[in-house]
Amino acid sequence: MSALEELRTAAWYGDRTLDLSFPPEWNVSTLNPETPPPLSDSQIVRALAHPVEQPPLRILAAEKVRPLIIVDDLTRPTPCARVMPFLLEEFLQAGIGASDVSVLMATGTHGAPRADAMAKKIGPEAAAQCRLIVHDDTRDVVKVGRTSFGTSVYVNREVPASDLIVGIGGIYPQHSTGFGGGSKLALGVLGRRSITRLHFGHSSSKGSYDVDNDFRRELDEIARIIGLRSLVSLHVDAGRRPVRIASGDWERYYRGEVAFAKQAYNAPLPDGADVVISNAYPIDVSLTFMRSKGVIPLVHAPLHASKILISACSEGVGHHGLFPFISTSKFDRPRRLARYALARPERIPQMVAGRLKRKLVSYSGKGTQPAGQAATFHEQRKSSSPIWLYVPEQVSLPERIPGMQQVHSWREILDRVAEQHAGRGTLEVVVYPCSPLQVLDTHTMENASLSSPELQGAD
Repeated sequence: MSALEELRTAAWYGDRTLDLSFPPEWNVSTLNPETPPPLSDSQIVRALAHPVEQPPLRILAAEKVRPLIIVDDLTRPTPCARVMPFLLEEFLQAGIGASDVSVLMATGTHGAPRADAMAKKIGPEAAAQCRLIVHDDTRDVVKVGRTSFGTSVYVNREVPASDLIVGIGGIYPQHSTGFGGGSKLALGVLGRRSITRLHFGHSSSKGSYDVDNDFRRELDEIARIIGLRSLVSLHVDAGRRPVRIASGDWERYYRGEVAFAKQAYNAPLPDGADVVISNAYPIDVSLTFMRSKGVIPLVHAPLHASKILISACSEGVGHHGLFPFISTSKFDRPRRLARYALARPERIPQMVAGRLKRKLVSYSGKGTQPAGQAATFHEQRKSSSPIWLYVPEQVSLPERIPGMQQVHSWREILDRVAEQHAGRGTLEVVVYPCSPLQVLDTHTMENASLSSPELQGAD
């Protein structure tokens, strides 16, 4: 057996090294991103002292009395704690102590985080000193405007009550808007009505990594409406360490940061692979969020390939208010259809017709694709092995997981692969060590059905 080096697991819950043994007949290629070295403290200080197209924060904060810092939640790997001490120092130079700084965790529809989430995100010292608020999209929101797309903007009441808003977030591939980060952070502090309208009111970018879309344009409008003009944006490496930082006017630097991500985290498709291993770290905090972030390489795996997904799922199933992965109520689907109908009533006949067509094709057995076209994800699920989900540590997960089979040991994974490829010699194995960050060499995800549970709820 040979050991695979430096796979990581359990973001926010240990960030541990995971050593996996492979049989000698496996020819393993690990597709590590080509990222810069981790940032030093001096590099972070320098970026904050020279923001893009804005004065330094110490100048912006002069004569302000109610500053607010918005941070993403633990479903995102952004190590805000590396930046917070230096942001608080900027505020202090403007005469604002840490106790007068509010920090709002942008949870979107992800529900209430665990009690220690804020300390994990911004660091225990900042969590002890600042005023902490966790967003709840179902309450304490106020209407502050309306976009040109017709969306009423309901936002956490702390936002309009503040006289300076600064955000800290990351820039990661994102199924519906191409990439997260930038104005996408604003979505996390909106009310449920606005979030629903955004998700169901626009066509998804379907994993194309294209930020030139109406979803993103409306988010840009919303960020301006709520006053989110200054951002600190981070990129992380395969070990969740910050390797690049930009600060200042996100409208000026965002596209350049997306271009960097596309280059640094570029990875080829797993063409010709016999085994595809996708590690959902560093977005492996729960089943709900790893299933849309970590599954992408497996969607593109050849039909004959063994598909392995690794995820710590430290928080168990997790929660998404709009797109629950595993329904806990018989009313979940009717509720989603109702939200869709309210946001895009003109699309309901088309949606119903599409569902009827898929049913008829399924019943008739004529679901074959034209020559030369790749199989859809649904067709792959019918004709190939399932996704084998390996959870390295003992956590509580449902026994039945749509589209996946939970396997409880790495030895069992190896046995299943050996059984599937019995009688063959060398197996070509491709490993994506941080798949949620990796940008696959494809222009669209058109062959991955949006109705598949593995790709819904990508936020």
